[in-house]
Amino acid sequence: MADPNATGRFAPSPTGPLHLGNLRTALLAWLFARSAGARFLLRIEDLDPVATREEHVTGQPADLAALGLDWNGPIERQSEHLDRSHAAIARLEAEGLTYPCYCTRREIQEAAAAPHGKDPMGAYPGTCRDLTAAERDERAASGRRPALRLRAGDVAVAFEDRLRGRVEGRVDDLVLRRTDGIPAYNLAVVVDDAAQGVGEVVRGDDLLPSTPRQIHLARLLGVEPPTYAHVPLVLGPDGTRLAKRHGAVTLADRRARGESPSDVLAYLASTLGLARPDEPVTPTDLIERFDPTEPLVLDPRD
Repeated sequence: MADPNATGRFAPSPTGPLHLGNLRTALLAWLFARSAGARFLLRIEDLDPVATREEHVTGQPADLAALGLDWNGPIERQSEHLDRSHAAIARLEAEGLTYPCYCTRREIQEAAAAPHGKDPMGAYPGTCRDLTAAERDERAASGRRPALRLRAGDVAVAFEDRLRGRVEGRVDDLVLRRTDGIPAYNLAVVVDDAAQGVGEVVRGDDLLPSTPRQIHLARLLGVEPPTYAHVPLVLGPDGTRLAKRHGAVTLADRRARGESPSDVLAYLASTLGLARPDEPVTPTDLIERFDPTEPLVLDPRD
C-alpha cells in the first residue's frame, strides 16, 4: 500500500550539470519514494538568478530521465513561487521573530569564525539583533541594504535521521531574506516542501547542518517537518567531494567515453550494493531489490 507520507523529491540547483554524486542522491531519493509506493517530485531550486543557467534547467531533468527516473506532475521552479515564501516571511515579521541585519559578508565571516558559547562554529552571533533604532538608522543611512534574520532564541533541535540516527543541532539567527530581497534557501525550501506535500527528504549529508534550522522554521510556520535521510556524498580519487576537476563525472562525460546511461545506472546501483558494476538493470529492478529498512552500504568513491 502506498504511503502518502513518504512523498519524496529531488531539488537540484541549475548551476551546472548533475554529476555522479548528484545522480546517485537522486536515485536514492527516487528509490525511497517508489519503494513506498509514494509520489516523487522534481523541483528546480533557481533562487539565484545570477548563478542559474537555463541549459541546466532543462538538462538536469533530461539526465534523470535518461537514467529511467520518472516523477509525478510538472516540474516546479522555485522562482515561480516566491509569493508563498514572502507570505511566510511576513508572518514571521508580524510575530516579532525577525530583525534587519546590516553586516557585510566579510563582517559575518569574521564574526562567525570565532566560537560563541554553545553555538556551532560558523553560526551568526547576533551582531545586529539588539541594535537600537538610531543604530539601525545610521547603518541604513550609510547605504547598507539589510538582510532579514530570524530571532532563533538559542533553540536546540533534535531529530531522527533515517540513516544517521539521532541528530541534534542549535539554530542560529539564520537569514530569511537576502539583501537583494530574494527569500533565502532555508526559508524557501521549508515553504516549498510544505506546499508540495513532501513527507520525506533524501539528500546529501553536506546539508545535514541545515536540517535543525529547517525543522525549527517549519514548526514556527505551523507545518509538519518532513522526515530526513542524509546520504553520504560520492568522493573523488583524492578523497574530496566529487567535482568537475575529477574528470568524467557527468552523464555527458560518460557518454563521451562510450558509456550509455544504462551503464551509468548499473555503476550507481553497484555503489549502493544493488547490482554488479556491469550488470544490466532498470530502475524497476532496483525497486525490487531496495529495502529502505536495511542499512545502506555505500561505496564513497567514483
